[in-house]
Amino acid sequence: MPSEKGMKKPQPLLARISEALNRDIDGQARLDLLTTIIADSLETDVCSIYLQRDADTLELCATRGLNPQAVHKTRLLTSQGLVGRVVKQGAPVNTANAPSEPGFRYMPETGEEIYRSFLGIPIQHRGYSRGVLVVQSKIQRKFADDDVENLKFVASVMAEMAELGAFVGKERALAPPHSQPMRFQGTAAQEGAASGNVLLHEARVLVPNPVADNPEKERERLHEAMSKLKGGVAELLHSPILSRADGESRDVIQAYWMFANSQGWLSRLEANIEKGLSAAAAVEMEQSEVRTKMAKSPDKYLRDRLDDIDAISNRLVRILVGKDNASDREIPENPILVARNIGPVELLEYGRSLKGVVLEEGSVGSHATIIARSLAIPLVINVSNISAEALSGDPINVDGDTGLVHLRPEETVARAFRDKMAMLAREQSKFRRLRDFPATTRDGVTISLHMNAGLMPQLPSLEISGAEGVGLFRTELQFLSTNRVPKRTQLAKHYATVIDAAKGKRVAFRTLDIGSDKILPYMKRHDEPNPALGWRAIRLALGRKLMMKMQLQAMIRGASNRNLTVMFPLIAEMDEFRMAKSIFDEVLEGERERGHELPASIEIGAMLETPSLAFAPDKFFEEADFISIGGNDLKQFFFAADRENEKVRKRYGALNVSFLSLIRQIVERCRSANTPLSFCGEDAGLPETSICLAAMGLRTLSMRPAAIGRVKNLIRNAEMAKVRQAIDAAIENGEGSVQPRIEKLLKEWY
Repeated sequence: MPSEKGMKKPQPLLARISEALNRDIDGQARLDLLTTIIADSLETDVCSIYLQRDADTLELCATRGLNPQAVHKTRLLTSQGLVGRVVKQGAPVNTANAPSEPGFRYMPETGEEIYRSFLGIPIQHRGYSRGVLVVQSKIQRKFADDDVENLKFVASVMAEMAELGAFVGKERALAPPHSQPMRFQGTAAQEGAASGNVLLHEARVLVPNPVADNPEKERERLHEAMSKLKGGVAELLHSPILSRADGESRDVIQAYWMFANSQGWLSRLEANIEKGLSAAAAVEMEQSEVRTKMAKSPDKYLRDRLDDIDAISNRLVRILVGKDNASDREIPENPILVARNIGPVELLEYGRSLKGVVLEEGSVGSHATIIARSLAIPLVINVSNISAEALSGDPINVDGDTGLVHLRPEETVARAFRDKMAMLAREQSKFRRLRDFPATTRDGVTISLHMNAGLMPQLPSLEISGAEGVGLFRTELQFLSTNRVPKRTQLAKHYATVIDAAKGKRVAFRTLDIGSDKILPYMKRHDEPNPALGWRAIRLALGRKLMMKMQLQAMIRGASNRNLTVMFPLIAEMDEFRMAKSIFDEVLEGERERGHELPASIEIGAMLETPSLAFAPDKFFEEADFISIGGNDLKQFFFAADRENEKVRKRYGALNVSFLSLIRQIVERCRSANTPLSFCGEDAGLPETSICLAAMGLRTLSMRPAAIGRVKNLIRNAEMAKVRQAIDAAIENGEGSVQPRIEKLLKEWY
């Protein structure tokens, strides 16, 4: 066929496609009919439709021109062949000589060896792959641009109809959408196990009629919806709360405003409508294309704007299909939140009603992870494509220990998961019985176990877990969970409530630790090449002294006539500690002059989170009332391994002999200065690590409340002398890690 002949007018073709999709026939017959319509319209020798059998596998589900016996037998991975390349690229592959292309894979059962030209179009729904539409010809030629563009519209309609169940048949690849059991492997970010039902953060909206026969009417509907969208964004932009914000929240809403008013975006949507799509389908097609392009961008800022594009596109679709009322959403029983990503404020709004959280994105140090830990609910991150596969109400199992997620699990899997949850419940019951017993080893070494906290709902865990105090109270959560700077009186009342809830037990308040991944909604983001090493924590506080003084005033007032313990984060050198302490002394004197009642006692300490502070002058260790090792950051900086980079995060552990040697050195320096020392961080809550930290001389560990029972159980079964011997032997033998020796000891003790 000569290429300049091209395709027939798209509106009649889409009308034929729509008619085929609406016929009262089964899914296989509908797919077969589509291949015939497309092949005839393009006058090609072959038209084939490959659908996703699962996340990694494509299956030939219909063909006109290839061997019909290959249908539902030919499968290939998304990493294989030109069809797989279409999925990986999320973009068309158009070649005049397919066999000469790198990665070409010959499937002999299809009989495709006689066809030279190849055009593959991704079938995508909101950026997620649903399959590939392929046309082929014997003639060696490249398909015309018009052919490519028009087939993209056909593929877009097919994606919408696939979501509506138009291709349901007896084969597994033709199963009803969102009905098959699925297993996902993500990254464990907060331990625990939960079984419940999916609650989609961004509710799915289906487009019932992707093809429209009246473009003018669809344009009118689009403009009406755009007007409503702009009105909603303008209302947000000029709201009293946002008008007082000068940071990221305002930037995001302004980005929404610019996008909603983009003439280019509107023009592309109108062009999609002119081709024959309904207004809602036009938005979803543009959303898929933009998401695919931006996801591949090397520019991190552009990739970060994907959520903004999804949010505003989804809102526009909901307006167009008449489902823009958020109150219509039902919350399922035992809800487990599923989302691409989520901010701290939104997660806090769900609160303790959630049984677990599953995110496609996120990191182990993200806001969502911090909140999930504070709420003590299982969290799994980096779960690719789950928000595209899940429906609200679907049964789901979340394993926060292994990072496994089972969506719509089969009964055997569900039964095994119930057994695991029952075992964990029995284990926790056993640990609770140890609550009132000391964490003392068999050879008489006692370790003081404290808990980390950041939210008021965690404070009851002090008594439930048997924690002896709060070794780390993250004060930034009160700043992250609001759209404006909290008032001094609010903070003072909050700190007073925390101290009251502790019932006399020590609470170590860490001053505002923001920057890096923790950006306040109302604070302007600094463009830094490496935020973790940049303007954050005490550095930022010393640069914003008014905010620091306000928080210290609130702490002093909140601790009226009671004990106050304050520690400064990320102290890298002695002068930083002295400057911070000087500001505290200035604030304290000001409070005394104003006649405010002062705390009964005051402790001022520092968090040792950089290797540099381990080598500070003796005077530093003498001046600090106490020191707390911040294990998460110290390990990151010690190994030069970003703790939010999954490629390197797990490569380096706290059981490395070099890291343990550093801990021992810090212990010895604090002991020489008679300065109390503690360790807080995720590693403190890992039993095998906690016992090694204790063997290095640490006598106070602070961890998540849920970890205290497990750690105490191990300590009470351990012999400290044997742990020290194992570590010394590993060092003497030049071993990189003590883990194998510790694991051997654990087997002896259990």
